[in-house]
Amino acid sequence: MLIYFRIADKFNIIDKPNERSSHTKTTIRGGGIIFLAAIIISGILNQQYFIPMIGASIIGIISFVDDRVTLSSRIRVLFHLAAVTLMFYFLPVFGILPWWIIVMLYILVIGIINAYNFMDGINGITGLYSLVILGGLQYVNLYQSSFAAPDVIWFPMISCVVFLYFNFRKKAKCFAGDVGSVTMAFWIIMLLLQLIIKTNNYAYILFLAVYGVDAVLTIMHRLILKQNIFEAHRLHFYQILANDQKISHVVVSSFYGFLQLLIIAAIVFAKFDFYFLSIVILLPLTISYIVFKPRLMLKR
Repeated sequence: MLIYFRIADKFNIIDKPNERSSHTKTTIRGGGIIFLAAIIISGILNQQYFIPMIGASIIGIISFVDDRVTLSSRIRVLFHLAAVTLMFYFLPVFGILPWWIIVMLYILVIGIINAYNFMDGINGITGLYSLVILGGLQYVNLYQSSFAAPDVIWFPMISCVVFLYFNFRKKAKCFAGDVGSVTMAFWIIMLLLQLIIKTNNYAYILFLAVYGVDAVLTIMHRLILKQNIFEAHRLHFYQILANDQKISHVVVSSFYGFLQLLIIAAIVFAKFDFYFLSIVILLPLTISYIVFKPRLMLKR
């Protein structure tokens, strides 16, 4: 990480704040490259993960380039498709599922990756939320249903801790950038799908419940406002808390991480079926978003 800081400083890899940002000072960007480094190390040490590691490298490198030089959405989608194809080949998905389900899975996975990226807007949120999910996956892996080599979870967890040391503070020393959020999203989705395929338990998708509700409902909100959903904005619930209500980034990120931790604990220990858990978890989150967000928003 310290080596990257030197490189970023030399080549001016920085994030300049604008009217849509949740920060006010110029900060080093792309610190999330440490996530990619951790994934590459775990893939080298566990050769069976070489293919998804290549997929993570493809999507991570193109995201790093996009951090430096804005690329067209068509170029990004092509690389995302290539990376997700390698993920599906590894799981494996091809030859098991009908073609129309595979097409829907492509759309879902790429959508989740981009939604995860959209949620990366304040200090600590990506690192802490990812650490919570990876921790939950590792617990299941070690104590309930072994589905992955432990190292492919341990190394990304360590990278989250290191990143948080520089990012989880009032004045962050670096931001994850697309290379961080997109790469981590890719790896987490790969692990979640591997677990779901192994256990045939769809409830594990709720490991992404907090991000999912915020992302989906915010997209719906922006569509109602007739906004371009692909442009930067400050309408996520966490952005309302941090920007409109002036709540500390550290507090908001901790709240999101803790809430997801409680949900993961319920999924892991409660042993209820997917449909019951979906109602009990998603309904309160949805109602809270709809009720509290308008009250917390300042006039724009």
